[in-house]
Amino acid sequence: MEKFFIHSPNIADGKFHLPQVYPMCGGDNISPMLEWGNIPAGAKSLALTMFDPDAPTDHGWWHWMVVNIPIDITMLPENAGSPTSEYFDIGLQTINDYGEIGYGGPCPPPGPAHRYIITLYALEIPGFKVSKETNPQILSEYIQKYAIDSTSIMALYQRGWK
Repeated sequence: MEKFFIHSPNIADGKFHLPQVYPMCGGDNISPMLEWGNIPAGAKSLALTMFDPDAPTDHGWWHWMVVNIPIDITMLPENAGSPTSEYFDIGLQTINDYGEIGYGGPCPPPGPAHRYIITLYALEIPGFKVSKETNPQILSEYIQKYAIDSTSIMALYQRGWK
């Protein structure tokens, strides 16, 4: 069987295109289109995260958490992370480190580029019984506990990139 994968036509050459940037950094806060395939046998649901390990906090920065994605779903269209999107209810989108439900784009402090790691997890359980306000660090621990496989893509963003 081919390898579990995730891809985005919105992420190229290791850089985020500006529409995905958080409004405070001048962007439209539009989540990228994501496509995936070759879901591992035994998977009963999927989870998606976007994490900045370079954020100046003691735990990094969670930009996006989506759990309970059905295994027959193979993509999220652009802007699916917005509560106004017709696709927002594909899975359960929870709180990010901005304190908002759904997607929160990059907006690092001035300085070196930050890494934004988007990871799709294949889970051995059909889903989580959590609220939208579940702490992203705790949710990440749950996801990793039940993951049977994962696949990631990484983008870079630095303030001032055009």
